[in-house]
Amino acid sequence: MMDLYKIALRNLLRYKRRTLLTASLITIGVVFVLVFMAVSGSFKAMMIGQITDAMLGHIQIHKKGYVASIDNLPLNLNLKASAFARIEETLQQQKDIEAYSPRLKFGGLFSNFSESTNIRLNGVYPEREFKTVPLLTSRIAEGKKTLGRGEIFIPSLLAIGMKVKVGDPVVIVATNKDGSVNGKPFVVAGILESVTGPGGRDGYLHIEDAADVLRMPELEISEVAIRLKDFDRLQLTFTELEKRLASAFGKDGKFPLEIHTWEGLTPFFNIARMLDVMTFFIKLMLVALVLISVLNVMIMAVYERIREIGTMAAIGTPPGKILALFMLEGFSLGILGTLIGCGLGVLLIFILNLAHITFNFGQQRGLLLEATVHPGALLSIAGIVIIVSVLASLQPAFKASRMEPINALRHV
Repeated sequence: MMDLYKIALRNLLRYKRRTLLTASLITIGVVFVLVFMAVSGSFKAMMIGQITDAMLGHIQIHKKGYVASIDNLPLNLNLKASAFARIEETLQQQKDIEAYSPRLKFGGLFSNFSESTNIRLNGVYPEREFKTVPLLTSRIAEGKKTLGRGEIFIPSLLAIGMKVKVGDPVVIVATNKDGSVNGKPFVVAGILESVTGPGGRDGYLHIEDAADVLRMPELEISEVAIRLKDFDRLQLTFTELEKRLASAFGKDGKFPLEIHTWEGLTPFFNIARMLDVMTFFIKLMLVALVLISVLNVMIMAVYERIREIGTMAAIGTPPGKILALFMLEGFSLGILGTLIGCGLGVLLIFILNLAHITFNFGQQRGLLLEATVHPGALLSIAGIVIIVSVLASLQPAFKASRMEPINALRHV
Protein backbone atom coordinates (compact mmCIF):
# COMPACT_ATOMS: atom_id res chain seq x y z
CA MET A 1 0.00 0.00 0.00
CA MET A 2 2.88 2.38 0.79
CA ASP A 3 4.33 1.80 -2.68
CA LEU A 4 0.97 2.67 -4.23
CA TYR A 5 0.80 5.80 -2.11
CA LYS A 6 4.28 6.88 -3.25
CA ILE A 7 3.25 6.37 -6.88
CA ALA A 8 0.07 8.39 -6.28
CA LEU A 9 2.10 11.28 -4.84
CA ARG A 10 4.51 11.16 -7.80
CA ASN A 11 1.58 11.28 -10.21
CA LEU A 12 0.23 14.38 -8.46
CA LEU A 13 3.65 16.04 -8.62
CA ARG A 14 3.81 15.38 -12.39
CA TYR A 15 1.02 17.93 -12.80
CA LYS A 16 2.02 20.50 -10.21
CA ARG A 17 -0.10 23.39 -11.47
CA ARG A 18 -3.26 21.31 -11.63
CA THR A 19 -2.58 19.79 -8.20
CA LEU A 20 -1.90 23.20 -6.64
CA LEU A 21 -4.99 24.72 -8.25
CA THR A 22 -7.24 21.93 -6.96
CA ALA A 23 -5.67 22.00 -3.51
CA SER A 24 -6.07 25.81 -3.45
CA LEU A 25 -9.77 25.56 -4.26
CA ILE A 26 -10.25 23.04 -1.46
CA THR A 27 -8.20 25.24 0.88
CA ILE A 28 -10.30 28.32 0.12
CA GLY A 29 -13.49 26.35 0.76
CA VAL A 30 -12.22 25.01 4.09
CA VAL A 31 -11.03 28.44 5.24
CA PHE A 32 -14.34 30.06 4.29
CA VAL A 33 -16.39 27.42 6.12
CA LEU A 34 -14.23 27.52 9.26
CA VAL A 35 -14.29 31.33 9.51
CA PHE A 36 -18.04 31.45 8.88
CA MET A 37 -18.66 28.77 11.52
CA ALA A 38 -16.45 30.59 14.03
CA VAL A 39 -18.05 34.02 13.50
CA SER A 40 -21.65 32.78 13.31
CA GLY A 41 -21.02 30.48 16.27
CA SER A 42 -19.69 33.43 18.28
CA PHE A 43 -22.75 35.51 17.43
CA LYS A 44 -25.09 32.63 18.26
CA ALA A 45 -23.39 31.97 21.61
CA MET A 46 -23.45 35.68 22.44
CA MET A 47 -27.12 35.99 21.52
CA ILE A 48 -28.11 32.94 23.56
CA GLY A 49 -26.00 34.17 26.47
CA GLN A 50 -27.60 37.60 26.42
CA ILE A 51 -31.11 36.14 26.33
CA THR A 52 -30.60 33.40 28.92
CA ASP A 53 -28.09 35.03 31.27
CA ALA A 54 -29.71 38.45 31.32
CA MET A 55 -33.40 37.60 31.37
CA LEU A 56 -34.82 34.10 30.80
CA GLY A 57 -32.53 31.55 32.41
CA HIS A 58 -31.94 28.19 30.73
CA ILE A 59 -35.15 26.44 31.81
CA GLN A 60 -38.44 27.70 33.22
CA ILE A 61 -41.23 25.96 35.12
CA HIS A 62 -44.84 27.24 35.13
CA LYS A 63 -48.28 26.04 36.00
CA LYS A 64 -49.92 24.40 32.99
CA GLY A 65 -51.49 26.99 30.68
CA TYR A 66 -49.45 29.93 31.96
CA VAL A 67 -47.15 30.35 28.94
CA ALA A 68 -50.09 30.35 26.50
CA SER A 69 -51.52 33.41 28.24
CA ILE A 70 -48.27 34.96 29.46
CA ASP A 71 -48.96 38.28 27.71
CA ASN A 72 -51.75 38.85 30.24
CA LEU A 73 -49.61 37.73 33.22
CA PRO A 74 -52.55 35.81 34.73
CA LEU A 75 -52.51 35.75 38.52
CA ASN A 76 -54.95 32.84 38.66
CA LEU A 77 -52.32 30.56 37.11
CA ASN A 78 -49.66 31.09 39.75
CA LEU A 79 -48.09 28.20 41.65
CA LYS A 80 -49.16 27.83 45.27
CA ALA A 81 -46.57 27.76 48.04
CA SER A 82 -47.00 24.00 48.53
CA ALA A 83 -46.43 23.32 44.83
CA PHE A 84 -43.30 25.50 44.79
CA ALA A 85 -41.97 23.66 47.85
CA ARG A 86 -42.23 20.36 45.95
CA ILE A 87 -40.57 21.91 42.91
CA GLU A 88 -37.77 23.29 45.08
CA GLU A 89 -37.20 19.88 46.66
CA THR A 90 -36.90 18.35 43.18
CA LEU A 91 -34.50 21.04 41.96
CA GLN A 92 -32.21 20.55 44.95
CA GLN A 93 -31.80 16.91 43.93
CA GLN A 94 -30.56 17.85 40.45
CA LYS A 95 -26.76 18.02 40.40
CA ASP A 96 -26.70 19.82 37.03
CA ILE A 97 -28.57 22.86 38.37
CA GLU A 98 -26.38 25.76 39.46
CA ALA A 99 -29.10 28.16 40.62
CA TYR A 100 -32.84 28.79 40.43
CA SER A 101 -35.02 31.79 41.12
CA PRO A 102 -38.76 31.97 41.83
CA ARG A 103 -40.54 34.94 40.25
CA LEU A 104 -43.88 36.60 40.81
CA LYS A 105 -44.91 38.40 37.61
CA PHE A 106 -47.73 40.87 37.25
CA GLY A 107 -48.80 43.96 35.35
CA GLY A 108 -49.52 47.29 36.97
CA LEU A 109 -49.52 51.05 36.69
CA PHE A 110 -46.35 53.04 37.19
CA SER A 111 -46.84 56.57 38.46
CA ASN A 112 -44.40 59.41 39.07
CA PHE A 113 -47.20 61.40 40.80
CA SER A 114 -47.89 63.47 37.68
CA GLU A 115 -48.62 60.82 35.05
CA SER A 116 -49.01 57.04 34.83
CA THR A 117 -48.23 54.27 32.36
CA ASN A 118 -48.29 50.48 32.17
CA ILE A 119 -45.41 48.36 33.42
CA ARG A 120 -44.62 44.65 33.66
CA LEU A 121 -43.03 43.67 36.94
CA ASN A 122 -40.99 40.74 38.19
CA GLY A 123 -40.97 40.10 41.91
CA VAL A 124 -37.72 38.29 42.75
CA TYR A 125 -35.34 37.39 45.54
CA PRO A 126 -32.44 39.60 44.33
CA GLU A 127 -29.52 37.35 45.31
CA ARG A 128 -31.12 34.25 43.79
CA GLU A 129 -32.10 36.15 40.64
CA PHE A 130 -28.59 37.53 40.14
CA LYS A 131 -27.16 34.00 40.39
CA THR A 132 -29.70 32.61 37.94
CA VAL A 133 -29.32 35.41 35.36
CA PRO A 134 -25.85 36.81 36.12
CA LEU A 135 -25.89 39.32 33.25
CA LEU A 136 -28.88 41.13 34.77
CA THR A 137 -26.56 43.42 36.73
CA SER A 138 -24.72 44.33 33.50
CA ARG A 139 -28.01 45.74 32.19
CA ILE A 140 -28.13 48.33 35.00
CA ALA A 141 -27.17 51.50 33.16
CA GLU A 142 -27.65 53.76 36.19
CA GLY A 143 -28.02 53.13 39.91
CA LYS A 144 -26.79 50.44 42.26
CA LYS A 145 -26.34 46.75 41.60
CA THR A 146 -28.46 45.63 44.54
CA LEU A 147 -32.18 45.62 45.13
CA GLY A 148 -33.71 45.96 48.60
CA ARG A 149 -37.20 46.15 50.02
CA GLY A 150 -39.06 49.26 48.86
CA GLU A 151 -36.80 49.63 45.79
CA ILE A 152 -37.45 49.05 42.11
CA PHE A 153 -35.50 48.64 38.86
CA ILE A 154 -37.27 50.23 35.88
CA PRO A 155 -36.59 49.94 32.12
CA SER A 156 -34.65 52.78 30.50
CA LEU A 157 -37.34 53.66 27.94
CA LEU A 158 -39.87 54.06 30.73
CA ALA A 159 -37.46 56.23 32.72
CA ILE A 160 -36.85 58.48 29.71
CA GLY A 161 -40.52 58.74 28.80
CA MET A 162 -41.62 59.48 32.36
CA LYS A 163 -38.58 61.65 33.18
CA VAL A 164 -37.72 59.51 36.19
CA LYS A 165 -34.22 59.29 37.65
CA VAL A 166 -32.46 57.09 40.16
CA GLY A 167 -33.60 57.99 43.67
CA ASP A 168 -36.99 59.37 42.60
CA PRO A 169 -40.10 58.22 44.50
CA VAL A 170 -42.73 56.39 42.43
CA VAL A 171 -45.91 54.40 43.04
CA ILE A 172 -46.91 50.98 41.72
CA VAL A 173 -50.64 50.27 41.50
CA ALA A 174 -51.93 46.78 40.68
CA THR A 175 -55.13 44.77 40.75
CA ASN A 176 -55.03 41.40 42.48
CA LYS A 177 -56.88 38.30 41.27
CA ASP A 178 -59.88 39.16 43.44
CA GLY A 179 -60.28 42.49 41.67
CA SER A 180 -59.19 44.81 44.48
CA VAL A 181 -56.72 47.61 43.75
CA ASN A 182 -53.71 48.41 45.88
CA GLY A 183 -50.74 50.76 45.61
CA LYS A 184 -47.32 50.90 47.19
CA PRO A 185 -44.56 53.56 47.08
CA PHE A 186 -41.08 52.69 45.87
CA VAL A 187 -37.74 54.38 45.24
CA VAL A 188 -36.04 53.94 41.88
CA ALA A 189 -32.82 52.03 42.63
CA GLY A 190 -31.67 51.39 39.07
CA ILE A 191 -32.45 51.85 35.39
CA LEU A 192 -32.23 48.78 33.13
CA GLU A 193 -31.20 48.56 29.50
CA SER A 194 -33.46 46.26 27.51
CA VAL A 195 -32.13 43.00 26.06
CA THR A 196 -34.73 42.78 23.31
CA GLY A 197 -34.58 46.39 22.11
CA PRO A 198 -37.35 49.02 22.15
CA GLY A 199 -40.52 47.83 23.83
CA GLY A 200 -38.88 46.21 26.82
CA ARG A 201 -40.99 47.34 29.79
CA ASP A 202 -40.04 44.82 32.46
CA GLY A 203 -39.12 46.12 35.89
CA TYR A 204 -37.89 44.32 39.01
CA LEU A 205 -38.78 44.58 42.68
CA HIS A 206 -38.43 42.38 45.75
CA ILE A 207 -40.79 39.42 45.67
CA GLU A 208 -42.18 40.23 49.13
CA ASP A 209 -43.00 43.75 47.95
CA ALA A 210 -44.76 42.21 44.95
CA ALA A 211 -46.84 40.04 47.29
CA ASP A 212 -47.71 43.13 49.33
CA VAL A 213 -48.87 45.03 46.24
CA LEU A 214 -51.05 42.06 45.24
CA ARG A 215 -52.28 41.54 48.82
CA MET A 216 -51.37 37.87 48.81
CA PRO A 217 -52.04 36.14 52.16
CA GLU A 218 -49.56 33.45 51.06
CA LEU A 219 -46.74 33.93 48.57
CA GLU A 220 -47.44 32.54 45.10
CA ILE A 221 -44.98 31.96 42.25
CA SER A 222 -45.55 32.68 38.56
CA GLU A 223 -42.45 30.90 37.27
CA VAL A 224 -39.20 29.32 38.37
CA ALA A 225 -36.15 30.23 36.28
CA ILE A 226 -33.26 27.74 36.30
CA ARG A 227 -29.58 28.08 35.42
CA LEU A 228 -27.49 25.00 34.58
CA LYS A 229 -23.86 24.35 35.36
CA ASP A 230 -23.22 23.11 31.82
CA PHE A 231 -25.33 24.63 29.04
CA ASP A 232 -24.32 21.81 26.68
CA ARG A 233 -26.31 19.40 28.86
CA LEU A 234 -29.50 21.42 28.43
CA GLN A 235 -31.59 18.73 26.75
CA LEU A 236 -30.36 15.93 29.02
CA THR A 237 -31.06 17.97 32.16
CA PHE A 238 -34.43 19.09 30.80
CA THR A 239 -35.49 15.49 30.13
CA GLU A 240 -34.34 14.29 33.54
CA LEU A 241 -36.01 17.22 35.32
CA GLU A 242 -39.25 16.62 33.46
CA LYS A 243 -39.24 12.99 34.60
CA ARG A 244 -38.54 13.92 38.21
CA LEU A 245 -41.31 16.53 38.28
CA ALA A 246 -43.73 14.14 36.60
CA SER A 247 -42.93 11.61 39.32
CA ALA A 248 -43.46 14.21 42.06
CA PHE A 249 -46.65 15.77 40.66
CA GLY A 250 -48.23 13.25 38.32
CA LYS A 251 -49.29 10.56 40.76
CA ASP A 252 -53.01 11.12 40.07
CA GLY A 253 -52.51 10.90 36.31
CA LYS A 254 -52.51 14.67 35.78
CA PHE A 255 -49.36 16.73 35.47
CA PRO A 256 -50.14 20.32 36.55
CA LEU A 257 -46.86 21.86 35.36
CA GLU A 258 -45.23 22.80 32.08
CA ILE A 259 -41.49 22.97 31.56
CA HIS A 260 -39.76 24.90 28.79
CA THR A 261 -36.18 25.43 27.75
CA TRP A 262 -35.22 28.94 26.63
CA GLU A 263 -35.86 27.80 23.04
CA GLY A 264 -39.60 27.66 23.58
CA LEU A 265 -39.82 31.02 25.31
CA THR A 266 -38.27 33.50 22.89
CA PRO A 267 -38.47 34.20 19.13
CA PHE A 268 -34.68 34.62 19.08
CA PHE A 269 -34.47 30.83 18.93
CA ASN A 270 -35.58 31.13 15.29
CA ILE A 271 -32.54 33.30 14.58
CA ALA A 272 -30.31 30.65 16.15
CA ARG A 273 -31.94 28.03 13.94
CA MET A 274 -31.41 30.19 10.87
CA LEU A 275 -27.70 30.39 11.70
CA ASP A 276 -27.59 26.58 11.92
CA VAL A 277 -29.38 26.26 8.56
CA MET A 278 -26.97 28.75 6.96
CA THR A 279 -24.01 26.79 8.34
CA PHE A 280 -25.48 23.59 6.88
CA PHE A 281 -25.80 25.12 3.41
CA ILE A 282 -22.30 26.57 3.62
CA LYS A 283 -21.06 23.03 4.29
CA LEU A 284 -23.02 21.82 1.26
CA MET A 285 -21.24 24.45 -0.84
CA LEU A 286 -17.92 23.12 0.45
CA VAL A 287 -18.94 19.58 -0.49
CA ALA A 288 -19.91 20.74 -3.99
CA LEU A 289 -16.63 22.64 -4.41
CA VAL A 290 -14.50 19.67 -3.35
CA LEU A 291 -16.57 17.22 -5.39
CA ILE A 292 -16.35 19.21 -8.61
CA SER A 293 -12.66 20.09 -8.17
CA VAL A 294 -11.44 16.57 -7.41
CA LEU A 295 -13.77 14.94 -9.94
CA ASN A 296 -12.49 17.24 -12.68
CA VAL A 297 -8.84 16.54 -11.84
CA MET A 298 -9.32 12.78 -11.64
CA ILE A 299 -11.27 12.59 -14.91
CA MET A 300 -8.49 14.52 -16.64
CA ALA A 301 -5.87 12.29 -15.01
CA VAL A 302 -7.58 9.14 -16.29
CA TYR A 303 -8.03 10.59 -19.79
CA GLU A 304 -4.41 11.72 -20.11
CA ARG A 305 -2.99 8.44 -18.76
CA ILE A 306 -5.01 5.90 -20.73
CA ARG A 307 -1.93 4.30 -22.33
CA GLU A 308 -0.16 4.29 -18.98
CA ILE A 309 -3.14 2.53 -17.43
CA GLY A 310 -3.15 0.05 -20.30
CA THR A 311 0.54 -0.67 -19.73
CA MET A 312 -0.05 -1.28 -16.01
CA ALA A 313 -2.90 -3.66 -16.82
CA ALA A 314 -0.85 -5.44 -19.52
CA ILE A 315 2.02 -6.26 -17.14
CA GLY A 316 -0.43 -7.87 -14.72
CA THR A 317 -1.41 -5.10 -12.31
CA PRO A 318 -4.75 -6.17 -10.75
CA PRO A 319 -7.75 -3.85 -11.35
CA GLY A 320 -8.04 -3.40 -7.58
CA LYS A 321 -4.58 -1.82 -7.40
CA ILE A 322 -5.34 0.53 -10.28
CA LEU A 323 -8.57 1.51 -8.53
CA ALA A 324 -6.70 2.08 -5.26
CA LEU A 325 -4.01 4.15 -7.03
CA PHE A 326 -6.46 6.72 -8.35
CA MET A 327 -8.44 6.80 -5.12
CA LEU A 328 -5.21 7.47 -3.22
CA GLU A 329 -4.56 10.42 -5.51
CA GLY A 330 -7.98 11.86 -4.65
CA PHE A 331 -7.35 11.11 -0.97
CA SER A 332 -4.01 12.95 -1.12
CA LEU A 333 -5.63 16.01 -2.72
CA GLY A 334 -8.20 16.07 0.06
CA ILE A 335 -5.55 15.71 2.77
CA LEU A 336 -3.40 18.49 1.28
CA GLY A 337 -6.27 20.96 0.90
CA THR A 338 -7.64 20.11 4.36
CA LEU A 339 -4.34 20.55 6.21
CA ILE A 340 -3.55 23.88 4.57
CA GLY A 341 -7.15 25.08 4.88
CA CYS A 342 -7.44 24.18 8.57
CA GLY A 343 -4.11 25.83 9.32
CA LEU A 344 -4.99 29.05 7.48
CA GLY A 345 -8.53 29.03 8.93
CA VAL A 346 -7.30 28.76 12.52
CA LEU A 347 -4.71 31.48 11.85
CA LEU A 348 -7.35 33.82 10.37
CA ILE A 349 -9.67 33.21 13.34
CA PHE A 350 -6.78 34.04 15.69
CA ILE A 351 -6.18 37.29 13.80
CA LEU A 352 -9.88 38.18 13.98
CA ASN A 353 -9.78 37.76 17.76
CA LEU A 354 -6.67 39.93 17.99
CA ALA A 355 -8.52 42.67 16.11
CA HIS A 356 -11.09 42.89 18.97
CA ILE A 357 -14.07 43.37 16.64
CA THR A 358 -17.22 44.52 18.44
CA PHE A 359 -20.89 44.61 17.44
CA ASN A 360 -24.25 45.49 18.93
CA PHE A 361 -27.17 43.25 19.91
CA GLY A 362 -30.42 44.97 20.82
CA GLN A 363 -29.59 47.64 23.35
CA GLN A 364 -26.29 46.00 24.30
CA ARG A 365 -23.33 47.89 22.85
CA GLY A 366 -19.73 46.93 22.25
CA LEU A 367 -20.10 43.15 22.52
CA LEU A 368 -16.77 41.53 21.69
CA LEU A 369 -16.49 39.01 18.86
CA GLU A 370 -14.90 35.86 20.28
CA ALA A 371 -14.59 33.58 17.26
CA THR A 372 -13.75 30.00 18.18
CA VAL A 373 -13.88 26.66 16.41
CA HIS A 374 -14.46 23.54 18.46
CA PRO A 375 -11.95 20.72 17.74
CA GLY A 376 -14.93 18.55 16.87
CA ALA A 377 -15.91 21.03 14.13
CA LEU A 378 -12.38 20.93 12.71
CA LEU A 379 -12.47 17.14 12.62
CA SER A 380 -15.92 17.09 11.01
CA ILE A 381 -14.87 19.52 8.26
CA ALA A 382 -11.66 17.57 7.65
CA GLY A 383 -13.62 14.32 7.53
CA ILE A 384 -16.18 15.73 5.08
CA VAL A 385 -13.50 17.04 2.71
CA ILE A 386 -11.45 13.83 2.74
CA ILE A 387 -14.47 11.54 2.31
CA VAL A 388 -15.85 13.66 -0.54
CA SER A 389 -12.40 13.70 -2.20
CA VAL A 390 -12.27 9.91 -2.11
CA LEU A 391 -15.86 9.58 -3.36
CA ALA A 392 -15.17 12.06 -6.18
CA SER A 393 -12.25 9.97 -7.36
CA LEU A 394 -14.25 6.73 -7.20
CA GLN A 395 -15.94 6.97 -10.62
CA PRO A 396 -12.78 7.89 -12.57
CA ALA A 397 -10.81 5.25 -10.64
CA PHE A 398 -13.43 2.61 -11.39
CA LYS A 399 -13.33 3.56 -15.07
CA ALA A 400 -9.54 3.25 -15.11
CA SER A 401 -9.59 -0.16 -13.43
CA ARG A 402 -12.12 -1.50 -15.99
CA MET A 403 -10.11 -0.57 -19.10
CA GLU A 404 -9.14 -3.31 -21.52
CA PRO A 405 -5.30 -3.30 -21.91
CA ILE A 406 -5.39 -3.71 -25.72
CA ASN A 407 -7.85 -0.86 -26.25
CA ALA A 408 -5.97 1.35 -23.82
CA LEU A 409 -2.63 0.76 -25.51
CA ARG A 410 -4.14 1.65 -28.91
CA HIS A 411 -5.33 5.03 -27.57
CA VAL A 412 -3.59 8.04 -29.12
